[in-house]
Amino acid sequence: MSIKLPEHLAIIMDGNGRWAQQRGLNRVEGHKAGAKIAENVTRWCADLGLKYLTLYAFSTENWKRPKEEVRFLFQLMVDYLKDRLNLLQEESIRIRFMGRVNELAEETRNFCKFMEDETAECNRLNLIIALNYGGRAEIVDAVKKILNDKLEHIDDAIIRRYLYLPDLPDPDLIVRTSGEKRLSNFLLWQSSYSELYFTDTLWPDFSKDELTKALEEYSRRKRRYGAVIDNEE
Repeated sequence: MSIKLPEHLAIIMDGNGRWAQQRGLNRVEGHKAGAKIAENVTRWCADLGLKYLTLYAFSTENWKRPKEEVRFLFQLMVDYLKDRLNLLQEESIRIRFMGRVNELAEETRNFCKFMEDETAECNRLNLIIALNYGGRAEIVDAVKKILNDKLEHIDDAIIRRYLYLPDLPDPDLIVRTSGEKRLSNFLLWQSSYSELYFTDTLWPDFSKDELTKALEEYSRRKRRYGAVIDNEE
């Protein structure tokens, strides 16, 4: 069937730990499996023609996890992206990071900048990785910058200008896996009119069929943005 695709898809990748525990594995094995799914989804979205894909990789709240797991998550991200840099360039996939990246270790900060610089000319798909990201933190940081600039007139457009990636369009569709039905501090400002889709599937089991189901469901929805559509019952 022909479906209406979102321009910007955002995903809360949830369920890696539960997936591993169900199989009697260490949680890190779930993160490894989840990284492979993230790679697959990125490729599927690029092939479908989506322009923006945002993945919630590490939240400001995830620092509460065991230190060993946190270290593993960051190392996994670095190793995975570094090993696939040539492929990302060949597929013309641009990497961008959003969040309090400035608070991360110097080595991680440098790596993020390196990946952004090396893929800056790619234009087939923008892959945004939300890293040390929190929706409330983003709004707080935007307000601080506005106050620092001593702006007197503040409206929606001004606040957007001070977000982490002001040129990023709002997500049309936000998908969350693992059965949880909440945003968990993800893109709070940008999601005001996003369509939400929840699936019980754990992230490492997320398949191309699951992605298609989400996109088909999005295609069936009518986005009104507060208006009334003529001839609608």
